[in-house]
Amino acid sequence: MSTCSSTPLPILTFTERAKSLSEIQQAHAFMLKTGLSRDTFSASKLIAFAVANPQPKTVSYAHSILNRIDTPNAFTHNSLIRAYANSSTPEIALTAFREMLLGPVGPDKYSFTFALKACAAFCGVEEGRQIHGLFLKSGLVSDVFVENTLVNVYGRSGWFEIARKVLDGMPERDVVSWNSLLSAFVEKGLVEEARGLFDEMEERNVESWNYMVSGYAAAGLVEEAREVFDDMPVKDVVSWNAMVSGYQHAGCYSEVLELFNMMLKSSTEEPDGFTFVSVLSACANLGSLSQGEWVHVYIDKHGIEIDGFLAAALVDMYSKCGKIGKAIEVFRATLKKDVSTWNSMISGLSVHGLGNDALEIFSEMVYEGFKPNSITFIAILSACNHVGLLDQARKLFETMSSVYGVEPTIEHFGCMVDLLGRMGKLEEAEELVNKVPPDEASVLLESLLGACKRFGRTEQAESLANRLLEMNPGETSGYVQMSNLYASNGRWDEVMEVRRKMRAERVSKKPGCSKIEVDGVVHEFLAGEGLIND
Repeated sequence: MSTCSSTPLPILTFTERAKSLSEIQQAHAFMLKTGLSRDTFSASKLIAFAVANPQPKTVSYAHSILNRIDTPNAFTHNSLIRAYANSSTPEIALTAFREMLLGPVGPDKYSFTFALKACAAFCGVEEGRQIHGLFLKSGLVSDVFVENTLVNVYGRSGWFEIARKVLDGMPERDVVSWNSLLSAFVEKGLVEEARGLFDEMEERNVESWNYMVSGYAAAGLVEEAREVFDDMPVKDVVSWNAMVSGYQHAGCYSEVLELFNMMLKSSTEEPDGFTFVSVLSACANLGSLSQGEWVHVYIDKHGIEIDGFLAAALVDMYSKCGKIGKAIEVFRATLKKDVSTWNSMISGLSVHGLGNDALEIFSEMVYEGFKPNSITFIAILSACNHVGLLDQARKLFETMSSVYGVEPTIEHFGCMVDLLGRMGKLEEAEELVNKVPPDEASVLLESLLGACKRFGRTEQAESLANRLLEMNPGETSGYVQMSNLYASNGRWDEVMEVRRKMRAERVSKKPGCSKIEVDGVVHEFLAGEGLIND
């Protein structure tokens, strides 16, 4: 049966427009009834869906379809290999590649390209070398796509000398060839090597510049990132997002807002969801409500859907700027929530001391079928901590691993130790501290030490303070806690001795800092020094 006519069958049009696996399954059921499922061209439409939608279930379903085609061709095999390479299990692409090798249809240059792409995805350098060898023996003409992918495989696996050897030996190379190695350097955090290659490149495109901006930004070198950004001949939205995100992660929140305003005034590129998430995070950290509200209005005015991370960023901004009612309003209006949205709401309620409300949202989250993660439990345990819900916190801490499969980290232990300390359960708190590796326990000891002081447990407090000093002799916290402990008991000679040790160790206490927004401008004050002027 031939379906390659100028007028495609309606079922093929339906298959090409399918948006979900269930629709693909409906199309497949129809093809099974009509016999079209054995037609290579028709079945290839089903398999092609997995390339753009490489979820494990979808790709596995496509694999089963391929196995039932009477006469598969290179396109159907390549589609499956490519789908696996794009999936969360790229190593299975090699199984599909091996099946192709053993079948009647031999691999072509695209087969090798997609198989090598899979190797790059899971850093399978040994598998990549074997496929490289097979390509050399295959008799296929040297191809720039295959060799570009080889450069990326060796580079992402850390075999930079071999990656460079492949690059230098290419009879024909393009900007993608250079970017394949450049991206590998950036991914490994080797920004100096990346810059050396960038300066050497025969040609660059906007992607090349973006790699350098994001590489410097990821390394915290925002000044260098900004220099590259300013030198770019052409910028796209990825360029702006890389720089905005770099400033945001470096804590340069004022620069985030300045760059965002520059983007709106001087760029033809429209900000997207990633831009807004970074900008709203900056507003939240600066406590800049007016600018956060302006961004929200901009999002609504331009018809941008508020869901997932963007909803989470808005909820977080309103919560941190003191508008918890508005945060709840945004949360309730969000139709497409993800785990980050729920986490943001629980955290916001926690910060505002609404522990019971946070517990209700947590219960609602679980009921709606969302799986809490590590951040969820930090937020909900903090909520319990703020209002003294000890029994609920104990239950959550006990079930996070056994029920939800989330192993407790130092942050979760910290919430529990702080709560137990506040409730006077000092022995139970110390038992928890002793379960934490010594190199991570200092922050928990500080919390417990403060609780011991509040409850007049001087001996336990002194023991903990000495333990803290032994662990971190160069940190101020142990000395400050010890000094305060002695001072609260009128032991002034010991206070002077602690301060003498601080001078001997050249340890100084960092001054406090506060920020305030006035007329849309955020001002920063340092204790003892007044207003900080940039």
